Amino acid sequence: MPRSKRNKEVRLTKTKSKGLEGKGIIISKLKKAIEDHKYVYVFEVENPRNNLMKDVREEWKHSQFFMGKNNILQLALGKTPEEEQANGLSSLAEKLRGERGLLITDQPKEETVQWFKKHKVGEYARSGFTATQTVKLDAGPLAQFSHALEPHLRQLGLPTSLSRGIVTLLKDHTVCQEGDVLTPEQCRILKLLEIQMASFRIVLKFLWTKKTGKVKKLGGKKGAAQGLDSTVTEKETAAVEKMEEN
Repeated sequence: MPRSKRNKEVRLTKTKSKGLEGKGIIISKLKKAIEDHKYVYVFEVENPRNNLMKDVREEWKHSQFFMGKNNILQLALGKTPEEEQANGLSSLAEKLRGERGLLITDQPKEETVQWFKKHKVGEYARSGFTATQTVKLDAGPLAQFSHALEPHLRQLGLPTSLSRGIVTLLKDHTVCQEGDVLTPEQCRILKLLEIQMASFRIVLKFLWTKKTGKVKKLGGKKGAAQGLDSTVTEKETAAVEKMEEN
């Protein structure tokens, strides 16, 4: 006998997507923040850590940070001159690509740039990080490690054994060479050795000023000192993008 088809319930009304509602809330908050403040920065986070980002937010609680999908942030700013919330914001929206976010503040420009230039926090490297130095261990006792840790050290690739209850390195060992792309095992060893190679920092890339409606590119390449540089008009946007890619 042919199988009977079950009656399917067809909804004639559409339910509101929670995702769309959440996006709308973000866009509304961002637009309100822009209305209430003078400056909007586009920034990148090097070696992001949630706890350290939380500390920066607390330090800058007079300002607002927005991070997430670039498309949502761009919608709030306006992707075209016709859509932009204020003059020049569509040019700033074009700078939102990759892992970038927005800082909206009333703090003086020079003070803001200098604060983020100086604010760095040492961190342990994670897998995929490029080693900034060569780390070598000489054969002999590793007294800083508990005997209970010895099996774990061997699992990580260290040639160790227990000698009278003391963790001992059987031969000289290079943990990593400068320029190596670190593996998870190398990162764990470096952390056990309390060697920090990474730095958490927020790099300011572009600045929009409400009074002028202009976008400024902040000088300095990744890892270099930052400072205010030349004005970027809408006609110059393509040239700036090309310069950044190089």
